[in-house]
Amino acid sequence: MRILHIVPQMNPSTGGVCQAVRTIIAGLAELEVQNEVVSLDAADAPFLADDNFPVHALGVGKGPWAYNAELLPWLVANMPRFEAVVVHGLWLYYSYAARQALRRVRAAGTAPRLYIMPHGMLDPYFQRAPGRRLKAIRNTLYWMLLEQQLIAEADAILFTCEEERLLAQQPFQPYRPKRTIVVGLGVEEPPAYQPAMQQALLALCPELRGQPYMLFLSRIHEKKGVDLLLEAYASVAAAGPLAEPRQAAALTRSVGADTSVAAPQLPKLVVAGPGLDTAYGQRMQELVANSAVLQKAVLFPGMLTGDAKWGAFYGCECSVLPSHQENFGIAVVEALACGKPVLISNQVNIWREIEGAGGGIVAPDTLPGVQKLLGHWQQAAAAEKARLQKRARVTFEQEFAVGPAAQRFLQAVQP
Repeated sequence: MRILHIVPQMNPSTGGVCQAVRTIIAGLAELEVQNEVVSLDAADAPFLADDNFPVHALGVGKGPWAYNAELLPWLVANMPRFEAVVVHGLWLYYSYAARQALRRVRAAGTAPRLYIMPHGMLDPYFQRAPGRRLKAIRNTLYWMLLEQQLIAEADAILFTCEEERLLAQQPFQPYRPKRTIVVGLGVEEPPAYQPAMQQALLALCPELRGQPYMLFLSRIHEKKGVDLLLEAYASVAAAGPLAEPRQAAALTRSVGADTSVAAPQLPKLVVAGPGLDTAYGQRMQELVANSAVLQKAVLFPGMLTGDAKWGAFYGCECSVLPSHQENFGIAVVEALACGKPVLISNQVNIWREIEGAGGGIVAPDTLPGVQKLLGHWQQAAAAEKARLQKRARVTFEQEFAVGPAAQRFLQAVQP
């Protein structure tokens, strides 16, 4: 079977969609599916050299709609080579071009099946967030003129989790897909732990030597709830120890930890990710600098990659993400894959699967909610934390491994 994936960009710095596409393709390739990608990247983009599947980069789109004059004729000429076409995402020219191309090739009697994978872009958060009012109006008009027709004409809409499927029904009307299918999203196995990972992290964060810590790994952005996390951490830490600190030290192989020494009252907090140079990122750093409690506990190493990233996952006690909106949360699943429990808000759309499998703790994306997450972890006995660690890995294998997700995806796009 041959599948064409239509993607706005494959640049890893643009976030989760291109990473999800790469993971989907890796899983499908194991099932002997032939995959190709067409994207609006520069043909000489260096990151394309790392992909082991064909990527047809037609050039960067122009303007806010990312218009590219070459895309529509390319799709008309090439769509007939594929049994299925998957459009990843919405709201830009490439999804409109896919619909126009499909109509033309259908007229010639050679049309493939068309599927839309929104990757969270139908989440009502984007219509309700205070800072997105103009974009919300634009999206409503765009839906009425164009996007509702794409949704209605597609053979099915593919979702990464049940929560995403339910939320997609809310923001726009009419919403009349022929079928909706939860295919999930697999995340590749992490590399096995190596001491070099620990050393790579310590090179960036020497303060972590001998110290347990909690890990936030995502963009430093208002949507991710970093301000909530810092405020909640400060209040819980200032309240004093709620449990014997040795429990935390006995829990896990913290980076370079000497478990004969009592751990801090609350594990340190590593806030890692891009965005420190933004206005929001600078405010978060100022918040920490102006707090005697946070100064001693919070580290901002910036974006972690390679060994340092995996060292951060393997060395942490738990991963925390109090996001106001998260369609999937690949970093959350990567933490589970490393056997680390996750403390997440109920706005991370995979919370149902994680809570059901026992791989983490869930609370609202509010200050009391995040305080509850941190306080629960601090009070938990070592035995409970160890149980959560074990369930974290089981949750990954049961819900988010690449193989089962690829099987579900392939089954969904077959006739």
